[in-house]
Amino acid sequence: MRMTAERTLRSFGGCRIGTVFGACPNFLAVSLIEVVIELFAPRLSDGIIRKLSHLHPKGTNMKVLLIAIGTRGDVQPFVVLGHALAARGHDVSIAAANSFSKMIDAAGLRHCMLPVDFQELMQEPEIKAAMTTFTGKLKAYRWASEAMNDQLDTTWAIGQDVSPDLILHHPKGALAPYLARKLGAYSVPVMLQPGFVPTGEYPQFLIASRSLGKLGNLASHRLILEVMRFGTSMMVNRWRKASLPDLGSPMDPLKGYSPKGNAPRIHAYSEAIVPRPANWPKTEVQTGYFFAEQEPFTPPESLKSFLEAGPPPVYFGFGSMPDIYGKRIGDAVAFAVEQLGLRAVIATGWGGITEIDVGENVHVLDAVPHAWLFPRVSAVVHHGGSGTTHEGLRWGRASVVCPLFGDQPFFGQRVANLGAGPPPVAQKRMTAEKLTAALKTALSGQVRDCAAGIGIKLRAEDGVARACDLVEHFAFGR
Repeated sequence: MRMTAERTLRSFGGCRIGTVFGACPNFLAVSLIEVVIELFAPRLSDGIIRKLSHLHPKGTNMKVLLIAIGTRGDVQPFVVLGHALAARGHDVSIAAANSFSKMIDAAGLRHCMLPVDFQELMQEPEIKAAMTTFTGKLKAYRWASEAMNDQLDTTWAIGQDVSPDLILHHPKGALAPYLARKLGAYSVPVMLQPGFVPTGEYPQFLIASRSLGKLGNLASHRLILEVMRFGTSMMVNRWRKASLPDLGSPMDPLKGYSPKGNAPRIHAYSEAIVPRPANWPKTEVQTGYFFAEQEPFTPPESLKSFLEAGPPPVYFGFGSMPDIYGKRIGDAVAFAVEQLGLRAVIATGWGGITEIDVGENVHVLDAVPHAWLFPRVSAVVHHGGSGTTHEGLRWGRASVVCPLFGDQPFFGQRVANLGAGPPPVAQKRMTAEKLTAALKTALSGQVRDCAAGIGIKLRAEDGVARACDLVEHFAFGR
């Protein structure tokens, strides 16, 4: 029996700074583990897929709810997946913040508004402090305990309003398995980073970017996963007491839900960048990244003229990252471009680079579709988010990764290990000399050839189609 909505969504006139942490239990885990440390010093086979439980008879379509929480790098892959599922005839809704309305509308999806705008909150001084200081993390943890309920209230209401057959959710969507059980639906987590299944083959990205040895790597995963589960469960329990919903018995927020057995989990990153660990169970499915289809794009005349006026430039951009070290990075970029005689396209975006000296060899813009620009550049310099890392390597472009936090140091080290770029240059330790040396390495023939080879592999993958096939098989064996 399908559940009907018990209440309508509340409208939100705004949200406190701390709300971002209420929407992000993984940030709670990061904060908690860093507090503790500082204080106390192969794929699913087709046969297996066909044997998975059936939700619908063949030939029918699903109501799908996507729960996408985070910045653009977290949300865009879910929009891409939702668009592909809608193209197959499914009824798709996506729960995400207001700042992604334009992207979601363009994909033809129903937008269910969440009360958090990560894009704006990432620029707030309190958020910047939480990324760079110990006291900031303590404050962030306190803010989170006060602000998380609105996000969970809204998520719960959206789930009952949509009444989906299947929920595909970011790990931050802590209520997804509870909603699935309540509604008699299924939930399938979608992981965008390689850190949610214990393995000895690489470390958990919140602990280290370089290998800690087999036992150390395995221990790092187990430690972070336990902290994530603890922090998320504590958040859900506090909300349960405040809002009094009937959630039933406690569930693992990092796992999916199936009434008939274990649900699969989707890992949306490429095996060409992070190979699938040999010890993973078959229900852990690594599909490849969810690349968006290349939409028609007409560049501004100024950008078109700049690209046509000389050899391919180097791209510099740091996505939605805050400009904590913006002036330092801007000075380093200007120095490297002059020293190496480069042409450059610089995307200022939401920050990351400030106070750029613009000359005839530099073109500054706000943003541009990576899938259009990257084939036209010689190398990419970026923050190391999963999406930008995949997109740069997709087009066979050598990468200089300048990480700030989270999974970025891990992906930066993966690029270096693969030979597709130099060792990562951390933003907090960046100098003009370090960036110049890194770019010189990236533009060498050997590194560029290696990146080109990886690009061939990435362009042969179709992570979106594989994920769609998986969830359709899981639902009704199509």
